[in-house]
Parts: sequence; structure tokens; C-alpha cells
Amino acid sequence: MDILGLSRHGLTTPFEQWAIVGVLITALISLLYAWLLRGTVLKHDTGTKPMQDVWNAIRVGADSYLSRQLKTILPAILLLVVALFLSVYVAEPSSEATVEFGDKARNVIAFGRAIAFVVGAFFSMTVGQLGMRMAIQASVRSASASRRSFNESLSIAYYAGTITGMLTDGLGLLGGTVIFIIFGRAAPDALLGFGFGGTLIALFMRVGGGIYTKAADVGADLVGKVEKDIPEDDPRNAAVVADLVGDNVGDCAGMAADIFESYEVTIVSALILGLSLYSMTQDIKWIVYPLIIRAIGVISSIIGTFTVPIWEKFPIKFLRSHDAEESMFRSYEVSSVNTVLWAFLLSFLYAHDWRMGMLTTIGVGLAVAFNPLTSYFTSTKREPVKEIVRSTKTGAATTILSGLSVGMESSVWALIVIAISFVFALLLYSADGAVYVLYAVAMVGIGMLSHTGNNVAMDSYGPISDNANGIAEMAWHDQTDEETLKARQIMADLDAVGNTTKAITKGVAIASAVIAAVSLFASYTTDVGRVQEGLGVSEQLRLAFTGIRINDTRVFIGLLLGGALPWLFSSLSIRAVTRAAGQIVEEVRKQFRIPGIMEGTVKPDYARVVSISTRSAQKELIPLAIIAISMPLLVGLVLQVEALGGFLAGVILSGQLLAVFMANAGGAWDNAKKSIEDEPRDLSANTGKGSERHKAGVVGDTVGDPLKDTAGPALNPMIKVVNLVSLLAAPVIVKATHLGVGGWIVVLVLVAGLVWSILRSKKAAPELE
Repeated sequence: MDILGLSRHGLTTPFEQWAIVGVLITALISLLYAWLLRGTVLKHDTGTKPMQDVWNAIRVGADSYLSRQLKTILPAILLLVVALFLSVYVAEPSSEATVEFGDKARNVIAFGRAIAFVVGAFFSMTVGQLGMRMAIQASVRSASASRRSFNESLSIAYYAGTITGMLTDGLGLLGGTVIFIIFGRAAPDALLGFGFGGTLIALFMRVGGGIYTKAADVGADLVGKVEKDIPEDDPRNAAVVADLVGDNVGDCAGMAADIFESYEVTIVSALILGLSLYSMTQDIKWIVYPLIIRAIGVISSIIGTFTVPIWEKFPIKFLRSHDAEESMFRSYEVSSVNTVLWAFLLSFLYAHDWRMGMLTTIGVGLAVAFNPLTSYFTSTKREPVKEIVRSTKTGAATTILSGLSVGMESSVWALIVIAISFVFALLLYSADGAVYVLYAVAMVGIGMLSHTGNNVAMDSYGPISDNANGIAEMAWHDQTDEETLKARQIMADLDAVGNTTKAITKGVAIASAVIAAVSLFASYTTDVGRVQEGLGVSEQLRLAFTGIRINDTRVFIGLLLGGALPWLFSSLSIRAVTRAAGQIVEEVRKQFRIPGIMEGTVKPDYARVVSISTRSAQKELIPLAIIAISMPLLVGLVLQVEALGGFLAGVILSGQLLAVFMANAGGAWDNAKKSIEDEPRDLSANTGKGSERHKAGVVGDTVGDPLKDTAGPALNPMIKVVNLVSLLAAPVIVKATHLGVGGWIVVLVLVAGLVWSILRSKKAAPELE
């Protein structure tokens, strides 16, 4: 029996062959489910004429931004396609590729890696773009539904987010499985291109979308709330449409692409390490098992996401819930139980190793643990946010200090949770050897992202509910009837939950970035060891066997530089937001001085602010990408391959701590501000909107905005870009022990690119006309 020619890849049993076919079918089911949900969302009405006017302005602004972004990054994509194609001709193809394709191996891998890069980039962009467009369609419908019921409004917002989640699941699983079917044992060579394409696009969309959304948000809040004492989404504020557009291009398009590339990269790392174990044991289960687990996770996500609306009217009374956050958590747990049960069944009946089922359980448990952990530090119902609210009584300074404290503490606990999962992996496989332990870590990552559909649904729900609340406030700002007030409260409640779910998803994304990076780090040492073995390097000096020596001065320099990179990257990202926000503040102030704006008789020029945000975001894309690509290449070429290993370790540790700190501090500040806004307005008692406490809360929120939605999330793809670049360049760096004239020319070009990128990112913004 030989389905799709799979027997040549070592899949000799009917179960294994049909299992791979089943994985492909599951990927298609995921895409079909997304299509069916699309119809479910679109059948709802789009509300009143004023609501549709705001909605159309958001839609046009978002489309314009993404079109301009594509034109900005396309030349970089084309250049990297050529570089990836030529990279195979600089170093020998892997031994597995030679066995698989013989004399044609070099050409096959060159074309395969380049095409896989394009496919990965295209899939990542597709997830981001389609997810964003679906979010825009859902926001106005969710706002309209709030006039009828809480559950209908929640369902629309969540199901629209689920569409993005199912696209992520389906395309990620489809791409990885098809590449394995085509390339077999040489699949990692092509999968590196697939992962790199998705990761690079995620970096572009995360950085650009983050700068756009937070520049508009900060500018709108500082002038509208603090200076003019008007509501958040008041139609008189020229920046509100840009702010609502930013929610979509940042948290929908950017986050969807971000989690998609995490989904890709964990598959890449698991298959690379699985291939190493297959070479050692001649057992194909190390490759088949993670693919089947991913397919099980997709089915579990479909089941879980489908159950979210049922909890409000659940037949068993004590299980009923009118809380959106609780409904999402319960549905995530439904998915988790289903995956764990099937994982153990698969590990017993197919892998004949219960420990593999336990690894999946650890990964699922790690994702589940981040839900209450992140919620504790960012939810309005928990003590840390309440502590920040109390600190607003004494001004903006104490508000900021308490938020910094919350963010720092949360980062430590997140790291401890990740470390515990690594300890379990170590305990399970330490007796088998180092490669088994590294594979175990990769499988924890597979388990953690097995419910990507749920994760993305929870994240996309946040900006959808935020946009819905903004549309409702802009369209109904002059309506005070009971039905409208009730609907606005529903939207405000859903919006507040969205802040927490976004923070939770950021926590999961950051943790997955760390695990994927550690797995890629392991793949890096393994690949370097293989190349060194092929060059005749002694076993004592091979990196895969000796590890990375931290007491080597070059390695320690690499570690320091790696630890510094996330700080440089974050600094430049925040600086970009600051520049753009400053321009928007000046523009909004100028428009408020136009007669009739404050009175509501003259409509602001929303497009002007949208244009400023778009221009500012596009300016930063290429320089930040060059920094992420050039730094590891410079360290590797100048300090050599072991120092590059130290560099990667520094990036992973520093990046994780910094990213969680920024994401959770920003989320806590945001919800502290919302807690004050939900209070009855009484300026004499210093409560509610417009109070001094509220102004302190707004300051904290505006400080946290670029942290939680720009710099923090951008570190996720940056960490993986650095690791993938290092992995792709490793064979070349191993051979380049003596650079020669050509090598030093390459180094000088990289240095020039790095200096240009930093200087351009720090360049002052031009004065507005």
C-alpha cells in the first residue's frame, strides 16, 4: 500500500499513511469551518446609517494601510527569495536531502526553500488580511446586535475571531504537511523557508500595525480625554477613526500573522528534531506524531469555539455564565480535555510511549495556565489592577510606578511557568539523551499551540469588541434612551473583557515564541554539529555534542549582544510611536481649533490623521527588519558559530522577560483606566470620567499602549526571525572560519545596513504642513 508515495518517506503502515491523509483533510475542514462561520457572521444586520458611515471609514482606512504596506515590503520579500535560493549553493545540502533526491538535491532544495518562503509569506499575509477584513465586517454587526442581546453580540465578535483562528490552523497545518509529503526526510530544508516567510511577514505586520494603532490611540487619548475631557470615541476627535483602524491592522492583522508564524515555527522545529531521532532510531513516529497532534488540536478547537455561546443558557444551572471571559475560558477547557484524551490514546496505541501523550498534556497545560496567570495581572476583577486603580488617587507618577511593578512581577511568574514545563520534559526524557529532551521541549510547544484556533479567536475578539464599542459610541453619542444605554453598557463590558483576552493571547504568543526559539536553538546546535561532522571537525569540538561554553569570551560577548537586541528593538519601536503620536497630537489640536468642531456642526478631517499614522508606520518597517536580520549574521561571521549560539540564548531570555513585562503592564494600565471610567461620574468625589484619578489613569494607559501593542508583541516574531536567520546561515558560518576579502566586504555591508537602520529609526519626524 502506498498512498501519495508516502512509503518512500518511511511511512510503511496503512495507519501512518492514512493518518497523513487525515491531517490534510483536517486542514481543509478547518478552512471549511471558517467559511461556514463567515456566513453565520455576515447574515446579521449592519445597523443604522450613522453606524455604517463610521464602519465604512474604518474599512477604507484599513484597506489603504495594508495596500501601502504590501508595496513597502514586496521588494524586501523578492530580495530574500533570491538570497534563500542562492544560500543552498554556498553550502552543501543536508545528507537527508542527498539521500532523498540524489544528484538533484541542490537544485530541488534551492527551489523548494525559495518557493516555501513565498508560500509561508503568502499564507501569513492571507491570514492577517482576511482576518482583519472579517473583523471589520463583524464589528458593526456586533454593535448592532448589542441592542437585542448580550449573547448575540458576543457570538458575532467571537465567531468572527474564530474565522481568523481557523484560517491560521488550516493554512499552517496544510503548508507543513504538504511540504513533508513532497520533501520527506529533506522537509526541514524547505520548512525553514516556510517558517521564515511566515515569520518575516508577521514581523512587518506586527511592527507596522503596532506603530499605526498606538500612535493614533495615544494621540486621540492625550488630546480628547485629557485636554478636552470628551469620551474616548467622540466623533469630534479627528483621531478616533485612525484609532479604530489601528485596532484592526495591529491586533487583527498583526496578531493573526504573529500566531500563524508561531504555529509554523513549532512544526518546523519539531520536524527537524524528529528527523534527527528518525535517523537514530529508524522510527517514523517522531515525525508523524506531532502532525497528528496538530490535527487533533484543530478538531478540538472547532469543538471548543463552537461552544462559547451555549454557556448563557446551559441546561445545568450552576454551569450557566453571563460572563464573556468565563465563557471563553470554559470553551478553551473543552478543547483542552478533548486534545489530552486523544493524545494519550494516540501515544498508547500508536507511539507505544505514554510520555509523548504527557508532553502534549504539559503543552496544553502551559497554555491553559497562561489564561488565569495573565488574567490575574490584567483583569479588572483582580488585585493587581485594583492596586493600580487605588494608586491613581495620588497622581500619574504612582499610577505608572504601580503598573511597572505589576508588569515586572508578571514576567517572572511567566518565566517560572515556562521553566517548569521544561523541567517536566527533562524529567521524562533525560535518561534517553540530549536529543530526546530537545524533542520533548519542541513537543511541549506543539501541545501549547494545538488550540491556536481558540487563541486567535480570543485575541481577535478583543479588537472586534473594541471597534464595536467605538462604532456604537460615535453613532449613538447623542442618544440617551434606555435601550441605547443598555446596549452601550453591553459593548463596554465586552470591550473590557477584550483587553484581558488580548493580554492572555499575547502571553501565550510570547511563551510559544520562547519555546519555539528554544526548539530552533536546539535545531541550530544539531545542524551545526552535522555540518562540522561533514567537515571532519573532531567530536570534542562539535557544537551539538559539547554545547555552548559560556566561559568562552566570544560566546559571552555574543550573549551580551543577544540580550541587548530586544532592548534596542523595543526602544526604536517605542520611539516610532512617540514621534507619530506627537504629530497626531498636533494635528488633532489644530483641528479642534477649527470653528464648529467642538460644537459638532463641522466634521473633522479623519483621513488626514489616517494618512499620518500610515506614513509613520511604513517608515519603520524595513529598518527594523534589517536590524533583526543583520545582527545575528554579524555576530556569526565575526565571532563565529559558537558565539552566535550565545547570542541566541541572550535574545531568548531577554526577549521573553521584556515582552511579558510590556504586554502585561500595558494591559493592566488599560483596564485600570476602564475601571475608573465605569465608576459613577462625580468630580467632587474624584470618581468617574473627567476626574483627576481618571486623568492619571489615562496617562498610565497612554504609557502602556506602545508597550502592550507595539514593542512587546513585536518581540515575538523578532526572536524567531533571529533564530531562523541563524539556522539558515549556520552551514555558511561554520565554513567561514577565515573570512577573507569577500567575507569582510559582507561584514562591512551588514554593518552599514545596521548603522543606516538605527539612524533612520531615530530620525526626527518631518514637521506637519
